Amino acid sequence: MKLFVISGASRGLGAALTAQLLAQGHRVLGLARRAAPAAPGLVFWSVDLADPLPVAERLQAWLGQQNAAEFDEVVLINNAGVVTEPGPVQGVPLAQLSSALRVGLEATLLLSAAFLAGTRDWAGQKKIVNISSGLGRRAMAAAAPYCAAKAGMDHLSRAMALDEERRPNGARIVSLAPGIIDTDMQVQLRSADPAKFPDQSRFAAFKAEGQLETAEAVATKVLRYLGRADFGSNPVADVRED
Repeated sequence: MKLFVISGASRGLGAALTAQLLAQGHRVLGLARRAAPAAPGLVFWSVDLADPLPVAERLQAWLGQQNAAEFDEVVLINNAGVVTEPGPVQGVPLAQLSSALRVGLEATLLLSAAFLAGTRDWAGQKKIVNISSGLGRRAMAAAAPYCAAKAGMDHLSRAMALDEERRPNGARIVSLAPGIIDTDMQVQLRSADPAKFPDQSRFAAFKAEGQLETAEAVATKVLRYLGRADFGSNPVADVRED
């Protein structure tokens, strides 16, 4: 059996990943602010990752209470993220800027550290998937907090992967760009004020031209990538890569 820990599990890609994994008979610990429907195999915590330290401490303790022998693989999927109101940072409330970096990057760091510490002595295979973005690899005006969080996620993954290579049975780590998904984030961007967000028309065109994929389709691709024999050979990758 496999155990998955998924942040942002109640909607979008996180909800689609959770549903597909439960359908395959795996166990899932879901983390999100919004409640998720009860389901066999699902443990759900209603938490706010804008305050990630207590969540990470709880995760590390919870993993220490599990029967590691039950699981031949354990996976953390850091999926939660926040998009602030599009525009230059000086026009975005400071609380929004703080939340975006805490949810998008600090929570990724703390949950990863808790996961690695909590599974240190587990014999099964360990993997971390950090759901990144092409915007972590190229900058875009009016989206600095999101770009920064995803760029930090990419480099964090590179560095953690180097550390894990030095450990017996170290975790395999990949920061994975999932492509363009039709989620609430896309609605927010294509509905933004063009005066504040120069790329608004581009995002509107993604929808109009049918370039967006469903969360369910992308979840299938992410799980397929996770199952690849060479998973972890490139710590920064794209789900659309062969």
